[in-house]
This record gives sequence, structure tokens and C-alpha cells, in this order.
Amino acid sequence: MNRLRTISTRSLVALVLAALAAAVGGTALALAAAGTGPTPPAEPLDQAIHDAVAGAAPSGITARITFTNRLFPSGALLGQAGSALMSGGSGRLWLTGDGRGRIELQSDAGDVQIVWDTKQVSVYDASSNTVYRADLPASTTSSPSTTDTPPALARIDDILSKLGAHWAIDGAQPTNVGGQPAYSATLSPKESGGLLGSLELAWDAQHGVPLRIGIYARGDSSPVLELAVDQISLGPVASSDVAVSPPATAKVTDLGGSSTTTGTNPNGETPTVTGLAAVQAAAPFPVVVPGSAADLNLTDVRLVGGKTVVAVYGDGLGSIALVERQAATAAADQSGALASLPTVPVGSATAHELVTPLGTVLEWQSGGTSFVLAGSVTKATAETAARSVG
Repeated sequence: MNRLRTISTRSLVALVLAALAAAVGGTALALAAAGTGPTPPAEPLDQAIHDAVAGAAPSGITARITFTNRLFPSGALLGQAGSALMSGGSGRLWLTGDGRGRIELQSDAGDVQIVWDTKQVSVYDASSNTVYRADLPASTTSSPSTTDTPPALARIDDILSKLGAHWAIDGAQPTNVGGQPAYSATLSPKESGGLLGSLELAWDAQHGVPLRIGIYARGDSSPVLELAVDQISLGPVASSDVAVSPPATAKVTDLGGSSTTTGTNPNGETPTVTGLAAVQAAAPFPVVVPGSAADLNLTDVRLVGGKTVVAVYGDGLGSIALVERQAATAAADQSGALASLPTVPVGSATAHELVTPLGTVLEWQSGGTSFVLAGSVTKATAETAARSVG
């Protein structure tokens, strides 16, 4: 059986990605407020990590949580101003020892239920009576014994050294989260560019359980989003606590994963095409990929799945992604996820624009092609890039 600490990290990240995709933007869990209580002794970061992951994993976790969302303009996205996904809420968290879990967030507009196991995560939003589902990546661990063996101190040092090439790491700082002695660490990008200020992580000092993970915008002392965890209880969790089904009348939106596709390679997948000339020749719609956008040079372009062109400008956190597909109908464009957002001119077209503390997204159609441009860049930079595409 996989250790709970390993499953918790992967599952929590996956469910956040599912919620983020459902909201058509970027999101993350953020730093919970430190609790009162005993703190562990000061230790070097590598030793604190080693001691935590070598400890005994609990059979389950139950906790109270409060989720605050400062990422999206109030009421602007999807018309879900009252949804706990969009404006936050309080609730509970359950984690079992076999990779299953559930988060329940309550709000005036209705509950949000996030349920996952080792294969799939689903997000049910009662405010829209919609279920968002996504498959989780398959585990790369072939033997349970491999997962249960904690990494040696030298291996942890090697990982931290590679991470330190691109991130400034501050930790481990003794703290207390939800009454549990814990360590916290802060990672700040060394490279310039992008609106990300820092990532923050806290974990149980005795059991290695991830207790908080956070994201801050550059220049902002408050987290963009926050998941505050408190009243943590370690012990068995009943299967009924994580086995919650949405109503039969709920609309289901598949966010991707194990879909049935046909292609030309042995795995049933359409091969990726790279290089601008090859992509333009193979794409079933007009492809517009300029050599630069907002003073960033084109660094990669490829056709994925035979239907989607992805171009990247620049490198690192300040890069910009341009995604192109065959344009939908005008009616579909007016009912899209960003259709209720403010508009800006992009050449002869009109784009819907989402501006957040962590980045900007624009969506528009022109000349038979649908465009989505996104990056951890300011509104002005994103609009300049979009106009260069036109």
C-alpha cells in the first residue's frame, strides 16, 4: 500500500488542478495560518525532510479547513460569484490510508465536494449542479516497497541542490499547523519574469503529512488563495466519509485523461508535430504563429493530438503560451467560459480577458481559428502579445 504522505501530495495537487481547470484559470492552495501549540526542534532542511518521511504514516486524517479565494475578479468568471470554488468557503477534509480523500466546502450557494482516489478526481459544484472530472497520472512506482522506503539523506541533498539552481529555499522553520508540530519552507524563484512571488509548504514533523502548500503573487504579502487547516485528527477514516456521489441530474464535464482516441502510432495516439512549417502544413485550420510576441521570441511550437497548436514565447516563469484550435461557432464563442468577462480589441477581433494577480488569459476567434493566450504576465504584456498575433 502506498504511504499516505506520498498519496496526499499527489492527490491534493491533482484535485487543485481539476478545480483550476474547471474555473478556467490558475489556482493553487495557499499557506494556512500557523496554529498555536508545540513546535519541533530547529533542524537543517534536509534532516527535517528525512526525519519526517521516515516517520510512521498515519492511517487517516480528518481536519477542519477554510478556503479563501482572492484570485478571480468577484463574480466575473462563469457567473459563479457564490460558489465556494470562486469565493471560498469553510468545510472539512478526509484522507484515508489507501489513497482516497474528500474535501467538502460549504457556502450560501451550495456545497462543493472534491473526491478522489488513486485514479480519478471529481469536483461537484452545487451552485451550477456540475461535476468536473479528471484522471490522475498513473503511478510510476511498480513496487510498494519502493514507495515505502524513505530516501537517504544524500538523495534529499541531491534533490535540494538541483531545486536550488532555480529557487531560493528558506527552511525548515519550526512552526505549528492545526495543533501539529511542523516545519515550513518557502521557495522563491531566482529568475526574473512572471508574477509568482513565492511558494510555501508545511509538513507534519513526525509523520511527513503535507499540511499546507501555498502560492503568493510577487509584491503581495497576503496569499492569493488560502486553505487554512486546523483541528487535525490522525486516525482511521471510514470509507463512507470519502464515498460521496453527485446527484444523478448533475451535468458532467470531462477535464481530460483516459479518453478513447485513434491515431497512427502503436499507442493509439496521434504523433506530435514540431516546427512551424510542419505544424502549419499538418494543422486542419489556419495557424498564426508570429516569430515574437511582447518582445519574447518563439521558443517552441507543436501540433498536439492533430487538433491543437501550442506555441511558447520566452522561457521560464515569464513565458507566454498561445493555444490555437479550429474556431467554434459564433454562438459557442458567446457562451464560452470567459464570455462574461471584459473585452479588449485584438486586431480586428474582440477578446475576452481574465486578469488575476498571477497572470492574464485572453480568448478570441479570428479567421477560422480560436486563440487562447495565457501567461504569468501583466495585463499590458498579455494584450501586447495578443495583438502581435491578431
